[in-house]
Amino acid sequence: MKRLPIGIQTFRDIILNDYLYIDKTEKIFDLVENPKGVYFFSRPRRFGKSLLISTLNEIFEGSKELFKDQWIYNADYDWKKYPVLRIDFSKSKARNEDELINFIVYQLDKTAQTYGITLKQTQYDIKFDELLTKLSEINKVVLLIDEYDKPIIDNIENKDLAVELREILKGFYTIIKACDEYIRFVFLTGVSKFSKAGVFSGLNNLEDISMDVRYSSLLGITQEEMNDSFKEYIDQFAESEGSSKTELIEKIRYWYDGFCFSKRCKKVFNPFSVLLLFKKLSFSNYWFESATPSFLIKLIKEKDLDLSRLEGVKVSESAFSSYEIENLKIVPILFQTGYLTIADYDKERTEYILAYPNFEVKNSMIESLAEAYSFVQRELVHGYAWKLIDALREHDFELFFDTLRIFFANIPYDLQISKEKYYQTIFYLIFSLIGLKVEAEVKTNKGRIDAVIIDKDIYIFEFKFNGDKDQALNQIKNKKYFEKYQGAGKKIYLFGVEFADKNVGEWTLENV
Repeated sequence: MKRLPIGIQTFRDIILNDYLYIDKTEKIFDLVENPKGVYFFSRPRRFGKSLLISTLNEIFEGSKELFKDQWIYNADYDWKKYPVLRIDFSKSKARNEDELINFIVYQLDKTAQTYGITLKQTQYDIKFDELLTKLSEINKVVLLIDEYDKPIIDNIENKDLAVELREILKGFYTIIKACDEYIRFVFLTGVSKFSKAGVFSGLNNLEDISMDVRYSSLLGITQEEMNDSFKEYIDQFAESEGSSKTELIEKIRYWYDGFCFSKRCKKVFNPFSVLLLFKKLSFSNYWFESATPSFLIKLIKEKDLDLSRLEGVKVSESAFSSYEIENLKIVPILFQTGYLTIADYDKERTEYILAYPNFEVKNSMIESLAEAYSFVQRELVHGYAWKLIDALREHDFELFFDTLRIFFANIPYDLQISKEKYYQTIFYLIFSLIGLKVEAEVKTNKGRIDAVIIDKDIYIFEFKFNGDKDQALNQIKNKKYFEKYQGAGKKIYLFGVEFADKNVGEWTLENV
């Protein structure tokens, strides 16, 4: 078996050291054959953007023999050598304007030294112009910029600084358009997609291919690629799990598949999680835990987002091109960062329907949100969720409600909140988490919590805010919430529950 390239983002290292490489060069060829391509490509973190940049680097440096086992080797490509200016902003730790400018200048000077060029200018944007001009005397220039937006994202909670850094980048990218005659190819990657009125206002020839159907699987692993490239790993893992290959593949799909980046596309697996899965032979939240989205969690609370409507949310096409520092819109950001993905597209209404891509993302996000809203540590949230499930399965309902109360006991007394909605959100998160872990059905109706858990038995809950347990139970019976489940061949438990004084109070139970 070829070795797994975990943490390796350099194409040359992968090929020369016989690591596994999923051949994406047919799609790359469509880009590089364009004699004047200027592209922007957005994908979530750890999706392989840096490896893509490295691959483009080798192609434009004419390293044909590195590609002898790849599709592009036999394609009609000329393999001319071009001077390459490559800047990776993920290496920048810009905490102020000077640090960002110094980083840019250093990158320009380093490239000039590589090609034996002396630069006379000192101002960063003019120096960039000078470098492009002098490199073009060798041949037209290829410009590869990785994680263009990282200096902004790193400082997104400090809006004044983020705007200042955006203006520096804006001045830098404006030179690309001004030096168009010297340039053969431009490719920029990032996580976020700021509108052209922001960073790229001076780069009006930029083609955004982030949601282009042709490139929807340019990064990520398709099911066909999974079956072909990881066949031996699947065989090994299935044996260690004591399951069939079909069962294992279905479980991998449930955990890590589901990312979609265009109206019509093949869904792709998260490459970071898949590589670690086959290395460790164990399912875990690898991608999510590599960088918990604390800023997004904070933004969700600040925007008072209705979490019960988050999965299945509908957005127009324009929502994906209006991302500005001064007016952060949470749903497009969740899509761009990979926490939501395209579940469907309504052609008539030109609307995208978004949802969580898979179990890893949904489970991890709900655990993190439950921590943020209830102030219970995330590792305890996971344990308490299973404690709730076990209590239901053992019919220890006192323990169930005692455990449920823990999620409300930690909320600060002086927290300024819209109380009922806030508490309803916690109920939604807890029951969603239980539902995920037992593959249950959890439903939330606006204005009240109506939670249904389907496991070995069926449990229906009605919570009354500032009401009593009998009112809650009578509501279940009067509205006959249980009728749709009576043909399931399972016991049905009805719970009427009071919620008063900021916590779960008394409860009553009936069987149907």
